[in-house]
Amino acid sequence: MIETAVVILNWNGLSFLQKFLKNIIEKTEDKNTAVYIIDNSSTDSSISYINETYPHIPIIQLNKNYGFAGGYNRGLENIEAEFYILLNSDIEVTENWTKPLTKALKNDSTIAACMPKIKSYYEKEYFEYAGAAGGFIDKFGYPFCHGRLFNHREKDMGQYESQTNIFWASGAAMCIRSKAFKEIHGFDEDFFAHMEEIDVCWRLKNRGYSIQYIPSSTIYHIGGGTLPKENPFKTYLNFRNNLFLLYKNLTHEKLRTTLFIRRTLDIIAYLSFVAKLDFKNAHAIISAHRDFTKAIPTLKQKRIELEQNRKVSNHPEVYSKSIIIQAFICRKKKLY
Repeated sequence: MIETAVVILNWNGLSFLQKFLKNIIEKTEDKNTAVYIIDNSSTDSSISYINETYPHIPIIQLNKNYGFAGGYNRGLENIEAEFYILLNSDIEVTENWTKPLTKALKNDSTIAACMPKIKSYYEKEYFEYAGAAGGFIDKFGYPFCHGRLFNHREKDMGQYESQTNIFWASGAAMCIRSKAFKEIHGFDEDFFAHMEEIDVCWRLKNRGYSIQYIPSSTIYHIGGGTLPKENPFKTYLNFRNNLFLLYKNLTHEKLRTTLFIRRTLDIIAYLSFVAKLDFKNAHAIISAHRDFTKAIPTLKQKRIELEQNRKVSNHPEVYSKSIIIQAFICRKKKLY
């Protein structure tokens, strides 16, 4: 068994593999670390490209597109390593980028997962949207990051150079103990894609583990490689999965009130799309709530099972105010 497996989930990502795989291999592979590809039944020439150009790279080919959650769950079953680093295909890595991540996990057994500093590939002085300098949520479940609040991204001026506890690590580049990943049975495949990494981190934190941001490791991420930012399907997944996230992981005392407020805020978001005549994204919110309601019996069973393993109920990494109010009414660009 190797120490670290850097695992790239691919779906029709030929252009990213051509652009970044050489860099990842050259700055990653050593006697303790290997690169793997999990392929979600691509229909482009991704597989033939890897086989011809990098024949030593193991490829785990799946029989259909299982999404981010299902793809990783099935692929990682076939990889034996102490640590998994889940890495998007649209990422440029830097020299020795894996070592600070695995060192953090080796030095502290209570850390289940961690993430590097994630900056923009096209604007290298700025943080990237998906993860930036570590993920958090507010009291209503809205995710945000150090270095990124909604669409505002900060320039990296050295303001986030301390290793610190965070609420969630980005799925774009997450280093996680294989033992902890298996302990919680991996990603929730009902999410398909988007926010499943927040769910994993929340479940781990409820069990008493911590999640950390490691600034001594840096990567550069293109972002938005699979679904464009304004894609209605992405809107649907974000709204539905955020409701899944809250229903599964909130304590009984907070669940009812939080869901009521979130439904109200989602109505406001729906009306905002309607006012802009963006009916496709407005409909996506309606569909998200419809499918959340249908899923409640399944989510309820998951809640029962998760509560049996809960050790921690309150997390200091949850922002105590509403980021909606702070960003759009108070006009704040960052919260800490």
